[in-house]
Parts: sequence; C-alpha cells; structure tokens
Amino acid sequence: MKTNMEDIDRLIKETLTEEEVKFYNELEEQNILDMIWGLFRGKHKWIIILMNVMTLVFFGLSVYCVVNFFDANEANELLKWGFGSIVFLLGVSMIKIFVWMQMDKNALLRELKRLELQVSSLSHKILE
Repeated sequence: MKTNMEDIDRLIKETLTEEEVKFYNELEEQNILDMIWGLFRGKHKWIIILMNVMTLVFFGLSVYCVVNFFDANEANELLKWGFGSIVFLLGVSMIKIFVWMQMDKNALLRELKRLELQVSSLSHKILE
C-alpha cells in the first residue's frame, strides 16, 4: 500500500458521507492568493481591513519622510526625516508580519479540522 497523500485522501473519502466529503474538500491546501482572500472571510476581517489601511498610511508617510529627507539641508532635519521613514517602514513590516501570522493561523486551523474529521471518520469505522 502506498503512503502518499492521494491514497490517504482517497481512503479517508471512502469512509466519509457525502456531506463530510464536501466539507473535507473545502479544507484542501490553499495557494497564497486563496490564503490572502481567506483573511477577509473570517470573524476578524475588519481588523485585516484596518491593517491594510494602516499599511497604506504608514507607507505613504514613509515616502513623504524619504522625500523630505532628500530635500533637507541640515543634519538635524536629516536625522528627523530619516528616523521617521525608518519608523514608518518598521510599522509596515510589523503589520505585514501580523497578517502573515493570521494566514498561518488559518492554515493550522484548517489542518486541525481535517485531522478532527479524520479521527471522527476512523472512530465511526471502528465502532461499526
């Protein structure tokens, strides 16, 4: 018996009901675009929208600071604008890390649901 994923998935689907198979198919591994759009379908889509707005604001402020950095003539102004651009770029980076962590959390939850469904299927098979 082969132990690759297709054979395991086929064996699991054979033990499931039609509804469970449909649910199991929805839990398939997603590509990056599906994972990004999945962030906007959960309970916390409002915070993801807010984070994207804040990313645009921080990026715009960073560009503004960089433009003013190159226009500055004094060392004090260079330090202020340079520090401002670094702070805003760090803000963008932290927001992106938060969003990637949310995507990873959703992937882990999807795998846990698959595992729960597999355990449930096996327990029903053993009890029959």
